[in-house]
Amino acid sequence: MDLIKATTISDKSNIIQRVSQLRSHPERFDKLALDIFQYQYKYNALYRKFVGDLGVIPNDIKAIEQIPFLPISAFRTHQVLNDNVSYQQIFESSGTTGGNTSKFYLDDISWYTENVTEGIIPSYGDPSSYCWLALLPSYLERGNSSLVFMVDHFIKKSNYDQSGFFLNNLDELALKLQEIQDLNIPCILIGVSFALLDFAESHAMDLSKVVVMETGGMKGRRKEMPRFELHEFLNDKLNLKSIHSEYGMTELLSQAYSKGEGIFDPSPTMKVIIKDITDPFAERPMGKSGVLNVIDLANIEQCSFIETADIGVKLGHNQFKVLGRLDHAMMRGCNLLYQE
Repeated sequence: MDLIKATTISDKSNIIQRVSQLRSHPERFDKLALDIFQYQYKYNALYRKFVGDLGVIPNDIKAIEQIPFLPISAFRTHQVLNDNVSYQQIFESSGTTGGNTSKFYLDDISWYTENVTEGIIPSYGDPSSYCWLALLPSYLERGNSSLVFMVDHFIKKSNYDQSGFFLNNLDELALKLQEIQDLNIPCILIGVSFALLDFAESHAMDLSKVVVMETGGMKGRRKEMPRFELHEFLNDKLNLKSIHSEYGMTELLSQAYSKGEGIFDPSPTMKVIIKDITDPFAERPMGKSGVLNVIDLANIEQCSFIETADIGVKLGHNQFKVLGRLDHAMMRGCNLLYQE
C-alpha cells in the first residue's frame, strides 16, 4: 500500500490552518488539494478502497485533475468519514425521489459555521450586515437540513431583529419585506424555488432593494423549469434586475454563489473540474459541458473530491454554470434542471 511520505499533513490542525489561509492565498489551493488527497487516502478506508479499485497509485498523482472523485451516491449507502473520527451532527438530503437519502457526518460544527461564514464574504461581505429572510418550507418541514443550519446561523448572527424563517405565512413575509425596504435595511431573501414562485404569484411587489436568492429545487411541489425561465418570472413579478443563486448540497461544506445569469463563483475552499461523461479521468476544456466534479477542501474528515452527477460547464476565473443532471441520476432538491 502506498502511504503518504510527508508527515506534516497528518496533523489536522496544520491542514485547518492551511485551508483557512486559502482565503488570502488562493494560489496554494492545488498543492493543498494534493496533500489532502494523500491524507484522506491514508485515513479514509472507504475512499482508499475506491481509489484502489480504480487501480490508481496515490504517489503517481501529481495534479488535481488526476485525483479520483468519489461518486456522490456513496453518501446514500456509506458513512463517508475518516477512520476513528466521531461526528457531532448528521445532515440529511431531501430524498425527493423517495429513495435513500444522503447523509453527511459532520465532525466539527464550529468548523462548519466558520467555513460557511468565510465562504460567503467574497461575494456579499459580512453576512451579519444583512437581514436574512428565509422561505424554506420544505427544508423546515424535515430535520437535519444543512441549508437550514447555515441560514439559521446567518439569522442568529444578523444585526437585524427582523431576520427569521417563514413557513407558509406569505402575507407576513410580504409585510416584513415592505417594512425592511422602507427602513432601507440591506436584506437577503433566500428561498427554495417553488416557494419563491408561490410568493411571486400571490404577492407581486417591488423588491428592487432586496437580494432575492434561490437555492433551486421544486421538491416535487411544482413542475421543474429551466433556471432562466424561473429567473425571468421572478424578475418580472418582483421588479428585479437579476436573481441570485446558491449552489450547495448536503455532501459539501462549501458553497458557490451567483449574482445573476446562473454564473457561480465558488468560495475560496471550493473548485470545480469538468470531466467527460464517458471517461471520469478525462477533463473537458473550458466552455465544454461535462460532469461537474467538486473539490471541497473544507471536507477534511469526509471526502474533498466528489463527482456530483450534475452536468456543468467551467468558465473563466474558476466560475461555472450548472446545466442539468446526468440521465438516470437521482435528482437532488438543491439543483434546478436547466435546458440548453
